[in-house]
Amino acid sequence: MDKPVSSLDWSLVRAFLAVADCGSLSAAARHLGASQPTLGRQIRQLEDDLQQVLFHRQAKGLMLTENGQLLMGPARRMQAALNEIELTAAGRQTQIEGSVRITASVMFSVYILPPVIAGLREKEPGITIDLVPTDSTENLLFREADIALRMYRPEQLELVARHLGDLKLGMFAARSYLDRAGRPETFQDLLDLPLIGYDRNEEIIRGMQKRGWSATRDWFALRCDNHAVNWELVRAGCGIGFGQVEVARRDPSVEQVVVDLSLPSLPIWLATHQALRHTPRIARVWDALAEGLAPNLS
Repeated sequence: MDKPVSSLDWSLVRAFLAVADCGSLSAAARHLGASQPTLGRQIRQLEDDLQQVLFHRQAKGLMLTENGQLLMGPARRMQAALNEIELTAAGRQTQIEGSVRITASVMFSVYILPPVIAGLREKEPGITIDLVPTDSTENLLFREADIALRMYRPEQLELVARHLGDLKLGMFAARSYLDRAGRPETFQDLLDLPLIGYDRNEEIIRGMQKRGWSATRDWFALRCDNHAVNWELVRAGCGIGFGQVEVARRDPSVEQVVVDLSLPSLPIWLATHQALRHTPRIARVWDALAEGLAPNLS
């Protein structure tokens, strides 16, 4: 007898969606925190249960077959329904003990959040924290995180968001480097020194171009898209780079470079799903983040 769809294991559908989104077993395994052989077995099991081939096996990964593409809509709806069940149940929890998953940018996670989390843990030892440092957007609707710190205003209607303030940005270099290379006083002086910027990320270039400068990738002698690594290049004396004023203020080895260059601020938003906002431990972490981050923001 054929296996009815109603008896399908959700973990198999979850594996199917991850592989479809990521394009390969290895990338899906990293995304789910599972092993590649496990995901491979789950995909084969789902294909056996449905008696359909869902993926074309190619040298560069897996591509959905026509049957696989037809299943994406129902699988997404199944995922959304299960997430809604989880969110509703989580929102009804009354105990303060438990885990809270926070996502924030790599730079924020490395240099700003640790003392804030330490203060929270001292006051609420029953709350455990999963910190996800990433510069990609984690999906709060799918419970990839409980609370997110964003540098833009979340637009989804299901989310509750609060603007905490703004992070001031500046240009910085190691004092030892400036002692050796000299301190630029004009924008042209700045261009005569090695600049540290991004590799594939074009935010800095676009920002400069909006201000009337003909910036190109070649303006930057060192390029890296990881903000924390970028900052460490500045601290090591590799040249002049961009950073957060509050982070630099705590580091006596770094000095702000003052030239006629206006930089924008980064807005910081706290966000969570509306079903979770008043869950005791989510509310406690939300309040602790808002209070702890206040001194860092303008």
